[in-house]
Amino acid sequence: MNTWDSETYNQKFHYVSDYGKALFDLIDFKQVETAIDLGCGTGILTNALASQHINVVGLDASSSQIAKARESYPKLMFIQKDASSFRVNHPVDLIFSNALFHWIPESAQEKMMKCIGEALKSGGQLVFECGGYGNNVMIHHALEQVFKKHGYTYSMPFYFPTIGDYAPMIEKAGMIVQYAKLFKRPTPLSGEDGLSDWIRMFVTKPFTGIDEQEKRQMIEECVESLRKDMYHHGTWYADYVRLRMKAIKKVK
Repeated sequence: MNTWDSETYNQKFHYVSDYGKALFDLIDFKQVETAIDLGCGTGILTNALASQHINVVGLDASSSQIAKARESYPKLMFIQKDASSFRVNHPVDLIFSNALFHWIPESAQEKMMKCIGEALKSGGQLVFECGGYGNNVMIHHALEQVFKKHGYTYSMPFYFPTIGDYAPMIEKAGMIVQYAKLFKRPTPLSGEDGLSDWIRMFVTKPFTGIDEQEKRQMIEECVESLRKDMYHHGTWYADYVRLRMKAIKKVK
């Protein structure tokens, strides 16, 4: 998991939560009194859920994100917990998650889904969006080539599933998938350094052990290799592909 710069995240990458609000269309709010925002980040969508008169708790593994969320929304509850090992004292009506699941290692995905299934009431809703198969494939391919040029091996730090990967995993955890969509969403990035800022914010683990000067050079090389395809009319675009799903816990 990243060590987050929460201020920069809010300033330059607010589109993450902006796009996440579209997920609300999948929620049956009439059936929701209690909820968890899993991977709540800086709490923007937790607050948006609370505005629907829901008792919501935000969970995130990042101490800096939780600190920022508590500072921004002091009336709400935010708890530092990992998505693949969290437990609740009382099951909830809704587990909502935006842009988290692809951060969880593939080896821990079933464990996370089991936690989610156990945290939902019978008939409770799981509504989420994450990076899907093909997400940022151009960026990661370019990084792989630059790493190879510098004598390193690029290790993909994310898990981008297909619908077919995820639906059986969700149903194994006691839920029934009701909606699933995998779709492209080219996303504009902020500023002239939009792509390099994006790499610095989201792709940190592969650069572990590489000194800052070489890291800077590698990012510059990656950005320039993508300029022709991803820089249009003064704006950088990231080649996002999103997986959006809704599932209901089986009623016993």
